[in-house]
Amino acid sequence: MEQRSTKRTRVPVPDTRWPTAQEARASRLFSPLRVGAFTALRRTWVPAMVPWRATEQGFVTPEVLDWYGRFADGRPGVLVVEATGIREVPSGPLLRIGHDRFLPGLRELVRAVRERSRGETRLLIQIIDFLTIRRRPPKDRYLARFLAVGEHHRAGLARHPEHAAAAEGSDDGVRAALAALPHEDLLALLTEREREDLERGYRERVTDLHLPHVAELPRVLPELFAGAAARARRAGFDGVELHYAHAYTMASFLSRTNTRDDGYGGSPDARVRLPLEVFAAVRTRVGADFTIGCRFLGDEVIDGGSRIEDAVYYGERLAAAGMDFLSLSKGGKFDDAKQPKVGQAVYPYTGPSGLECMPTVYVADGPFGRNLPLSRAVRSRLRAVGLDTPVVGCGGINSFELAERALERGDCDLVGAARQSLADPDWFRKMELGRGAEIRRCLYTNYCEGLDQKHVEVTCQLWDRNFAAGIGGADVPRTKDGKRRLEPPPWTP
Repeated sequence: MEQRSTKRTRVPVPDTRWPTAQEARASRLFSPLRVGAFTALRRTWVPAMVPWRATEQGFVTPEVLDWYGRFADGRPGVLVVEATGIREVPSGPLLRIGHDRFLPGLRELVRAVRERSRGETRLLIQIIDFLTIRRRPPKDRYLARFLAVGEHHRAGLARHPEHAAAAEGSDDGVRAALAALPHEDLLALLTEREREDLERGYRERVTDLHLPHVAELPRVLPELFAGAAARARRAGFDGVELHYAHAYTMASFLSRTNTRDDGYGGSPDARVRLPLEVFAAVRTRVGADFTIGCRFLGDEVIDGGSRIEDAVYYGERLAAAGMDFLSLSKGGKFDDAKQPKVGQAVYPYTGPSGLECMPTVYVADGPFGRNLPLSRAVRSRLRAVGLDTPVVGCGGINSFELAERALERGDCDLVGAARQSLADPDWFRKMELGRGAEIRRCLYTNYCEGLDQKHVEVTCQLWDRNFAAGIGGADVPRTKDGKRRLEPPPWTP
């Protein structure tokens, strides 16, 4: 019998021709563009990436300064700081902006980027809210500590003769009887949410209206986002990017899966209501002379989720309300993520939607410009109704030819490149100077995403083991395990 091969097909990174310095100077990519209150000197955009370099309390560290300073060396038109939490809740080594005590470090971050970019890079900070998510628990701990015993558990046990007595007894007795059941029998006695809590870990949803703090989100989030944006302005940032994308709170309000019945879910108009109210509160707080945009999804890529027609509608509503830019992404949802191991939390970039968020060279047709049709659809609608809001496109953009073509065709107004910028933070500058042959090109294997999934310092395989003399050698700052360098080697024009 013939065996079927399980080997994945790898799409090669396309060859490209880099521009001369003269061609770069004449291009759209290296031309200025007004983005709300500021002018980007170039249409090159480094999207938000979480590097896992903050303190456990969310403060800026020297490693954070070095990380963003290294991107600033490449002088992109716009650099977006990682998703930064707006609440007073623990979030591990992610930046936070929910209190004035974070301002000194954030001011240092702004100063570092200004100095290292020679004042040429405009700096945004992405601000985010997220709901509670917990690690997948061991079965015995879940049953003993977290399961709320209900009548459905007792009724189910009563159908098992050997556990009929326990069904009439104490809650502890019910828990013990449930623990003694074969796993599949146990799952049959749990509700859908209880099964998920056991098999994937507890996760709050915006539709959990039985939880008072979730029901109150429309009342509290506008003020929280407005306060965070005001701190960003005080710290010296050029603007904020409201995080309305992926697996988090605001994206969940925009999702078709949002069935809230309180006026903030169900219809597209109701789903976009809170995002518009958050934006209005932020604008009121920071004024008209501070840039405000958002990142949102062109397609959730999950069953029952929002699609491009939803994104087009949301984009028009957000732009009409006065957003200064719209940045498109795709997927990255908890809903279809792989089951985590016991003791780990579900990670939203492991399922099909996650693969579309960060497509690799192993997806059909490859990642190169893969998500540009989403930004093109949104931009086309805006232009059709007379709105000139700049749109940021992204998704596997790794060459001058691809970026310039995207601008020429109207796919976008600014070109975002995250992984390619991580591979070579100087790549935009090298292109502009006519030295494209020196660019390190991303392999798109998601080595970096694998590190992010482990919540350890994110680096790139193209440079993180390079300790050769002349680029820092043994003295270069390393990751906590000592095995990888923390930032790319310096480049001198």
